Amino acid sequence: MKKRVFSGTRATGRLHLGNYLGAVKGYIALQNDPSYECVYMAVDVHTVTTPFDPKTLQTATRDIIMDYLAAGLDPGKAIITKQSLVPEHTELAFLFSSVMNVARLQDLPTFKEKIRQHPQSVTMALLNYPMLMAADILIYKAGLVPCGLDQEPHLEITREVARKMNQAFGTDFPEVQRFVTEGQYVPSLAGEGKMSKSVEGSFINLTDDLDSIRKKIRQVQTETTSSGKQLEKGTGINTLFELLRLFSQPEESAKFKRYLELRSQYLSPQGDFRFGLLKDELSELIYQELKPIREKRKELESKPEYVDQVIIVGAEKARVIASATVAEVKQKMGLG
Repeated sequence: MKKRVFSGTRATGRLHLGNYLGAVKGYIALQNDPSYECVYMAVDVHTVTTPFDPKTLQTATRDIIMDYLAAGLDPGKAIITKQSLVPEHTELAFLFSSVMNVARLQDLPTFKEKIRQHPQSVTMALLNYPMLMAADILIYKAGLVPCGLDQEPHLEITREVARKMNQAFGTDFPEVQRFVTEGQYVPSLAGEGKMSKSVEGSFINLTDDLDSIRKKIRQVQTETTSSGKQLEKGTGINTLFELLRLFSQPEESAKFKRYLELRSQYLSPQGDFRFGLLKDELSELIYQELKPIREKRKELESKPEYVDQVIIVGAEKARVIASATVAEVKQKMGLG
């Protein structure tokens, strides 16, 4: 049997460079491997667990789907849809909540972080976020999730849910593993943490033009001189070199040799390093890789019927699998 994969993106803004390197490139690799069956979603129900604008939610969700398609996801090879069209997710999340202790969910670092961010919006939906994520994955009995290291606490909850359900009710849920990509951690342009849609000035959109990319890269803070300095984690120069490394793959390519050359020049104690040259070369590399995505995205904007069809057909395929799982769980819990 094929191994099943699930992953999703919250509908809180367009996909950016961090999403592309940290998740979407992994999505594409898995969909192109015939040994995997992949389900990828814009998880719009997750979006309502924190403050959101109902007037823009549908557009934001659709933007995620179009970015998926523009980046290379293929509805002929993977199920691509939005979470709210598969209501079995929320039903299974409720059933899962019957085996998970409230204190365990309250202790999650991500829950505590969201409380700090939204102290006036500490809702049951926010507390139950990990149950919905567990349902997203286990409803397809997926064993693999392409995601960043920051999602590991939630994946551990998913594994706990699987064990508890299997032990209590005799289900056969797998213990999910994280699929690691080369760009699982893409540093923020703002200087701290990872690239994020929620931090202004920290990210590059997949559809940014060359001028926009150059402007954002040039704003990354660097030293005035490189004499005698080493690359230090968390500094602007380290961010630039990490992005340059990620966009210079594979290692046997001319691009990677140029990366090593620039890094050696920076570390050399002789002479000043031209930060402007580094930033412009990096901007060009990013632009060239994202250019086909930008062009495909523009094409998709003129084909709304095609995008609608992808979403609807994807939901129909997903519900076939999801409804069977929910029926099985309800029967084993005595609810059938």
